Amino acid sequence: MSRRRRTGRNASAFVVMAAAAALLTPHAAQAAPQDAPRTGGGTLVRTDGGWLRGQADAEGRQFLGIPYARQPVGDLRWKEPRPAEPWQGVRDADSFGNRCVQTSSWDPGYENPSHTEDCLDLNVYAPKGQHGQRPVLVWLHGGGLTAGAGEDIVPDAFARSTGSVVVTVNYRLGAMGFLAGEGLDTEASDHVSGNYGMLDQQAALRWVRANIGSFGGDRQRVTVAGESAGGRSVCTQLASPAAKGLYRAAVVESGAYGDCAARERKEALTQGAAFAKKAGCPDPATAPACLREKPAEEILAAQAGFDWAPVAGGDFLPVQPEQAYKNGSASRVPVLNGANSDEGRLFAYGRFDGQGEPLTEERYPGALTQAYGPDLGAKVLKRYPVAGHASPTHAYAAASGDQLFACPALRMDKALARRGPVYAYEFADRTSPPFASIREAGKTFDFGATHVNEVQYLFKHFGLPTPLDAEQRDLARQMVQYWGSFLHGGPPRAHGQPTAPDQRTRPGQVLSLRTASAGGNELSTAVAREHRCDLWDLEDREGSAPADAG
Repeated sequence: MSRRRRTGRNASAFVVMAAAAALLTPHAAQAAPQDAPRTGGGTLVRTDGGWLRGQADAEGRQFLGIPYARQPVGDLRWKEPRPAEPWQGVRDADSFGNRCVQTSSWDPGYENPSHTEDCLDLNVYAPKGQHGQRPVLVWLHGGGLTAGAGEDIVPDAFARSTGSVVVTVNYRLGAMGFLAGEGLDTEASDHVSGNYGMLDQQAALRWVRANIGSFGGDRQRVTVAGESAGGRSVCTQLASPAAKGLYRAAVVESGAYGDCAARERKEALTQGAAFAKKAGCPDPATAPACLREKPAEEILAAQAGFDWAPVAGGDFLPVQPEQAYKNGSASRVPVLNGANSDEGRLFAYGRFDGQGEPLTEERYPGALTQAYGPDLGAKVLKRYPVAGHASPTHAYAAASGDQLFACPALRMDKALARRGPVYAYEFADRTSPPFASIREAGKTFDFGATHVNEVQYLFKHFGLPTPLDAEQRDLARQMVQYWGSFLHGGPPRAHGQPTAPDQRTRPGQVLSLRTASAGGNELSTAVAREHRCDLWDLEDREGSAPADAG
């Protein structure tokens, strides 16, 4: 299989890596290489699977493409992850692993689909030298649970600046990660199938707990974090009893959409049966075996049109996340949670202007009726008049972003505050450059502080530099400090800036992240009002969520 090798700070190239047979000999019996370091600060490290050789540059050390579980191929397709098999000798960890099965997309480097199932790898970024045990950030990528990979961010500078170790993770996506079925239920340990991607994430967290000390990380100070579908994954893991003890804190960026709702088992089974029929395996009794015989290309071709998401009702997720927050069964760890002020603009652009059909003032009322029904649509029209926005598309974007992201994030703050510390933020730099996938479109459409845009202030998004101006670079440094202080165990703080408010003692107050010319970072009590949450909190929240782009 092809694997991608990073040859510079931003470049990726394809290389061929020979596959080695798994050893039956226990790893503990392997002799240390002659150049093995005596501390955890070098590029040669030992894990429970064997020795790894990483690489170093000006930012620090990188160890790429590390298998954290057995690859889910053949009979292991739609099976719970199993421990990775050990290897002999020293494994080069200088190239990214395969991306999990997914279609092509507009993101840089995703021009072609991926049909590779041997993809359960992770990447470790650590500062140079050994300075005690550092806090750890485990990053779960976005992409609507159907796209993306751990390599979507390069957090080397973040790791150096914050004195942390950062781990980015691949996990199974789409039908490969979230297919449920009656036959698969009989194979699942809790008799509820459809959570393979989420279980992969837990397997990665267990790998971190067992091995991160070799990279200079502290297994007792692990923060699990993610954006968009990665944030949704985090809020799901907060509600999963099986994840307790695997992390001490969590960061949810734009992940509370739909109140983190999972599919109920009956719904997931109905969808699974429809998918199996579409893929040419209509008999429930033989569907698992039939589907396992299908090549990845056919599975990918059949997965469009279905909701690929976690499934509630089993040991992994006994109740919906929102219920777990309210009844106190969710993990009682500190949480940093937030959203962006213009989340909906990305999706509204993709629906209208990006299709060459900008929403007109004449069509605007009908678009709201189609999205929300006649009664709620009329209320939305009154609260989001075209006259108050740059265009009908922007008005539509404001409504959908408030409904799906801003107000659910604030509701999540309230629920989480019942079980532990929760710090609220809003990324509000409306002059931020559009992220790389939409940068060209940003020349003619104002995306503002849209979905995904905050990621490039923390990391190299897609490994690429972001064209920030001087004030935005200041804001980026401050955001790295906020996130870094949280990783180290304190409230989110930055030099000379207000501390993020704890919702237990300052409910409804939000840290608004803005450049100096826009007023600078401030503590605001107006966020709920600005996003008209009185409307969305009172209405039925079962709206049609846009496809996730993160």
